[in-house]
Amino acid sequence: MFAIADEDLERDTEEKTSSVHFMRFELTPDMVQAAKSGASLSMGIDHDNYQQSLSPVPDNIRNALVADLG
Repeated sequence: MFAIADEDLERDTEEKTSSVHFMRFELTPDMVQAAKSGASLSMGIDHDNYQQSLSPVPDNIRNALVADLG
């Protein structure tokens, strides 16, 4: 699954760019339930100029992300 980034507001002008950018993920109900049930999470960046991955996400980060799911 890929994130959706910065679609809600314009974050830059010709003079500046925002120092904070946001990403969101559209999770299905099954994905939310799996996360709440303890499924491991992975994340990464797949850009032509930068690739990085974290698999699995450490428990402290995973728990904070799952807590945000309500």
